[in-house]
Amino acid sequence: MTVGFVGLGLMGSAIASRLLTEHPLLVWNRTPAAAAPLASAGAVVAGSAAEVFAACETVFVMVTDERAIDEILGTADVGGTTLVQMSTVSPAYSKALAQRIAAAGGWFVEAPVSGSRQPALEGKLIGMLAGDGAVLDRIEPLLAPVCATVVRCGTPPQAMEMKLAVNTFLITLVTGLAESFHFAETHGLDIRVLQQVLDAGPMASFVSRAKAAALVSGDFTPQAAIPDVLKNARLVVASARQRRTAATLMEASAELYAEALALGHAGDDMAAVIAAYRGRTSAMTRE
Repeated sequence: MTVGFVGLGLMGSAIASRLLTEHPLLVWNRTPAAAAPLASAGAVVAGSAAEVFAACETVFVMVTDERAIDEILGTADVGGTTLVQMSTVSPAYSKALAQRIAAAGGWFVEAPVSGSRQPALEGKLIGMLAGDGAVLDRIEPLLAPVCATVVRCGTPPQAMEMKLAVNTFLITLVTGLAESFHFAETHGLDIRVLQQVLDAGPMASFVSRAKAAALVSGDFTPQAAIPDVLKNARLVVASARQRRTAATLMEASAELYAEALALGHAGDDMAAVIAAYRGRTSAMTRE
């Protein structure tokens, strides 16, 4: 069975490459050059998103935002198709999309993942699924080459809400780590020693070790890019406000990632949020 995949950005291309190890793949991306590596690996490149939906019973979608999803679905017939929606969007949009797909005669699976590009390339993501149980029974095995663990969260938008809850911890974790390194560098401490202490301590994790290494080396090759993290932070804040829920740390984090983006770090990993701290410190010094 040929599987469709639409959206070959930083995460989408990594996930698609894993799916290709076990399934024939028909792919499409708005920027055609992004499909070239997958084509070299054996995927077939479609001429349009509509072609993917016409040819495949199951289509994975992982694109930038809600507008991109609407543009794709505006050209596609989803009747008889299972849409596996992996993009991070607002819970309200996801719930409405599930109803929209059902009304068009298709099936909808909410399938956000936890993890960045490297875990995606290694097949070590955590998948969060929501949808009809019988449909999930069909889709979950397809994720075997992609996810180390798959959990079922209920019905849409509960998988998306779970994704935002996970992102709340991830984003505040990395933001706090950057603040720790900035504190050390402004106090004349050796940040390599800080890295050594943190890596050996009880708070160490795959994420903290990877981001600490990036902060020490200054290599911010994106695993989770600043614009994507900012988008996710804003989704968390908006959802919290809708439910009248306190999100103090995420509100502060969203401001810092917006500042890092404004400072020119659009192509950098989220660890580059340290630039926002440096900018604030410089402004305080000038004052």
